[in-house]
Amino acid sequence: MPGESRSPPIVTITRLSPNRFDRQFQVAKPNRVWTTDITYVWTLQGWLYVAVVIDLFSRQVVGWAIDDHMRTSLCVKALQMAFWRRKPPPGLLHHHSDRGSQYASREYRRHLEVMKMEQSMSRKGNCWDNSPTERFFRSLKHEQLNYEKFKTQEAAKLSVIDYLAFYNGRRSHSILGYQTPLEFEREFYRNAA
Repeated sequence: MPGESRSPPIVTITRLSPNRFDRQFQVAKPNRVWTTDITYVWTLQGWLYVAVVIDLFSRQVVGWAIDDHMRTSLCVKALQMAFWRRKPPPGLLHHHSDRGSQYASREYRRHLEVMKMEQSMSRKGNCWDNSPTERFFRSLKHEQLNYEKFKTQEAAKLSVIDYLAFYNGRRSHSILGYQTPLEFEREFYRNAA
């Protein structure tokens, strides 16, 4: 109505980081570049969301979180697990594709700042910029989940956790000379000693 004052709409502003990664998929050492993203699994109890952090050097999943939501806290839990397990040096490049709001949020950026990580985001709508993480999700869904209809979220969660152990410790990768991520890193540290 004329003369009424309206308050402006509430707008959430997220900052985007530049693409510092630029598809440099070959990394010389562990804990230099981590990639991350979220996927989902359908269950008869509703959606289950999986956030992962992958060390690009060995393709090892170094952090993960699973929950019935995809809020920022899911991604923070995966990041915290990776950070406390690996204790990376300052300056690690943290890359995420598709500019997800969880990764662009103030809360997530604060964690990266405290952990002294440098954030990188891909170009808009370009999943190829994070293809190793997308490839992991494809493997998870085709090799383990097989688009199975899980009755419970707990059953789906256990299946994902089972695959994570298999993926890191027993699944060989052509990019790693047909070694597992754990074998590849062990060999790196043996040779560096």
